[in-house]
Amino acid sequence: MTSDSTGLAATGKISTFERNLTWWVLACIVIGIGLGKISPQVFETIGNIKLAEVNLVVAVLIWLMIIPMLLKIDFAAMGEVFNHAKGIAVTLFINWLVKPFSMALLAWIFIRHLFADMLPANQIDSYIAGLILLAAAPCTAMVFVWSNLCNGEPKFTLSQVAINDLIMLFAFAPIVALLLGLSSIVVPWNTLFISVVLFIVVPVVISQVFRKYLLRKGNPDAFNAALKTVQPLSLSALLITLVLLFAFQGEQILNQPFIIALLAVPILIQVYFNSLLAYWLNKKLKVAHCVAGPSALIGASNFFELAVATAIALFGFNSGAALATVVGVLIEVPVMLSIVAIVNRSKTWYELN
Repeated sequence: MTSDSTGLAATGKISTFERNLTWWVLACIVIGIGLGKISPQVFETIGNIKLAEVNLVVAVLIWLMIIPMLLKIDFAAMGEVFNHAKGIAVTLFINWLVKPFSMALLAWIFIRHLFADMLPANQIDSYIAGLILLAAAPCTAMVFVWSNLCNGEPKFTLSQVAINDLIMLFAFAPIVALLLGLSSIVVPWNTLFISVVLFIVVPVVISQVFRKYLLRKGNPDAFNAALKTVQPLSLSALLITLVLLFAFQGEQILNQPFIIALLAVPILIQVYFNSLLAYWLNKKLKVAHCVAGPSALIGASNFFELAVATAIALFGFNSGAALATVVGVLIEVPVMLSIVAIVNRSKTWYELN
């Protein structure tokens, strides 16, 4: 077990619940589609509970998802950036200058052209928007698990995530707006701004205030115990959100069951491309393997909780954008575990001159 300077423990393993996330998501698909068929009026009512086009039910669920994850982030850890400058630079390059734009390109190639005839014509723009949202922000929580599984340097991971969160406060909305604009998708600026405030700014503030309270109140072990307690709440809120999504998406999925597989193609390509590019760049710069591993994993991962929330806020529960972001959740665990395996098995090659 490792820990950072605040006493935040890293378990070094993925929990049973997290390991089976793909199966939980599949269960949510079945349950959501079934409930949507049985009680469509209930879900229509839930979908109409909005403020400035932001669904309030989802807002609460997203807070329950994100805040426990952001509790792990210590912004004071950004002082560690100078100890791992090359690894930080590679990850930032991948996260903010490669990943969103490569996803936009892949979405244009596959969704706009190669798969267009196999997808609902009225949802093409929405699918592309969802894929862009998925890639526009790097993961802030599960990367701690992936980092530990490849024996990553914990202080690098913590400082990298803290920097990404800080950048996300200012860069997420402009990048999304730019890429949606380039894809000729109308951006509802008011809704995007409210989404950023609700789903990034507010959770960051609440989590940091609560973090300081917990650390001041007890010792590091008590803080770690609190994190362990709230983590299932985060994933449970995610699963409830997915049930709601699939209750709205059920008809579309039943009519064209291959949609999920088609949407997964550009996601898989961009995840492997970005992770391997980050890994290779770190090797070229002679960065230690314990930094290169988490750098590759952070470079590849997506903040799917934020993507799901923003897609619902911008385009609605029953949009192609919402469905596209959910596909990212569906494949997250098996894909990231495969990258962990690549990083671990290639350590000898990586350390060769």
